[in-house]
Amino acid sequence: MTTAAIDARAGRRCHNALNSLHSTHYFSPDTDRELSVLGVTDPRAVNFAVRAAALGPVGAGTVTAVFYNYKHDLVARHVPAVWDTVAPRQALAARERAVDATLRRLLGEETVSSAEMAEAAALALRAAEACSRGARPLYSAHADLPVPDAPHLALWHAATLLREHRGDGHLLALAAAGLDGLEALVTHTATGRGMAPKWVFSTRGWSREEWDAAVDRLRGRGLVDDAGELTDRGAALRDGIEQETDRLDAAPYTHLGAEGVARLTDLASAFARKAVGAGAFPADLFGKR
Repeated sequence: MTTAAIDARAGRRCHNALNSLHSTHYFSPDTDRELSVLGVTDPRAVNFAVRAAALGPVGAGTVTAVFYNYKHDLVARHVPAVWDTVAPRQALAARERAVDATLRRLLGEETVSSAEMAEAAALALRAAEACSRGARPLYSAHADLPVPDAPHLALWHAATLLREHRGDGHLLALAAAGLDGLEALVTHTATGRGMAPKWVFSTRGWSREEWDAAVDRLRGRGLVDDAGELTDRGAALRDGIEQETDRLDAAPYTHLGAEGVARLTDLASAFARKAVGAGAFPADLFGKR
C-alpha cells in the first residue's frame, strides 16, 4: 500500500478498463430476461431499476439528479412506478444473477474461475477502500451493499464502486463547468468517445430538436463550431473536466499504488477485450453519428 500520488492518467486508464466490465450488463440479454421475469419489460425501466435500486425506492427527481444526462420526462415515466412492480432488493438480486450469467457467457468458465480473476478482484476491492462517500450518492449507496463471494462478482462489485465513485465526481466537474446533462452528452460525443446520437435519443429520452438546441447553446458559448465539432475552447473545457474528474477520483488509485494500478489495468483490460470480442456492446454504440 502507498500514499504517494500516481499519474492521474494511469488511474483513468484503470477506471476505463473496469468500467467496460461494469457496463456489460446494461447491454446484456441476461439483464432483460431477469427483470422481465419480475414484470419489468421496458428496456429503459430495466435500466433505471438495476442502477437506481441501491438508492432504495426513490422518486424521479432523485434519479434524474444522480443520473444527470437523462431527460426528466423519461425518468418520470418509469420512476417511481417501477417500484410497484419490483422492489429494489429484488432488482439488486436480479442484477447479480444477470451479471453472473453475462460474465460467464462473455468470458468463459475458465476465465471466471481463474487465479487472475481472483487477483483482479482483490486489487479492485483494495482500491475501493479509499473511496469517499461525501457528495457521492450513487457510490455511497452501492458501498452499502455486501461484497459477493464469487471472485468474478466481487470484481464486478468493486468495478461498480469505482465506476460510481468516479461518476459522481464527474458530475460535480460537469456542473462546475456549466454543462447541463444534454450539453455534457453533446460535447462528449463531439470528442468521438461518447455515445452516438441515435443511442442518446433511444436511451436518454432527448429528441433531435433538443439535441440541436443544445448544439446552438454550445455554439453561442464558443464551444462547438458550425459543424458541431469542438472548438479549441470546447476541447480545452472537456480536457479540464477530465482532469478535474481525475483529481476528485485520485484516492483509490493512490491507495492501490502504481504497481497495483498497472497490474489491475492489465488484468481488467484483458477481461474487457475478451468481453468486447464476444459481442458485449453494440457495434454502433460509440461515434459522432
